[in-house]
Amino acid sequence: MTVLIGYARVSTGLQNLDLQIDALTQYGCVKIFHDKMSGSKKQRPGLEEALKYARQGDTIVVWRLDRLGRNMQDLIDLVNTLNDQNIGFHSLQENLTMDRSNATGQLMFHLFAAFAEFERNLIQERSAAGRVAAKARGRLGGRPEKYRDKDIEMMKALIDGGTPIKDVAERWGVSRTTIYRYLERK
Repeated sequence: MTVLIGYARVSTGLQNLDLQIDALTQYGCVKIFHDKMSGSKKQRPGLEEALKYARQGDTIVVWRLDRLGRNMQDLIDLVNTLNDQNIGFHSLQENLTMDRSNATGQLMFHLFAAFAEFERNLIQERSAAGRVAAKARGRLGGRPEKYRDKDIEMMKALIDGGTPIKDVAERWGVSRTTIYRYLERK
């Protein structure tokens, strides 16, 4: 009896796995493993658990191909490993069931893997272009500054008045290094 094993992944902790998990559950996956980390990471604990859990005759199911592999070569290596262990593979969005037993199945897999990598590269290029455009307009990415100018002025006044940096840092709930960094900017 074939057991359907789901694997879901999102790139950051801010993203949500619900869409993928719902689709995998609806497809009939009895066990679903997941990761909240970039697909570019080699160590993905959820994927490793799914691969350990799968037995001969089972099928690993993903929402989309790009959720499984870091790049085309990684995706091909993973599917070849599954094939060697007689474990099936299915991607829901591409409606692709891996049948490596014939040339057509192998060709279809390689085509879809190439398209998935192409799409991932396009997303990276668009993101980089967006960051460059934002920077040109004076918007920088990253976490917003915690303290405003008046806060920094007050820190500086306290230090100029003889209050030790350690005490100022404790009062503001930050490290001394943070205080020094803010003072350097002003």
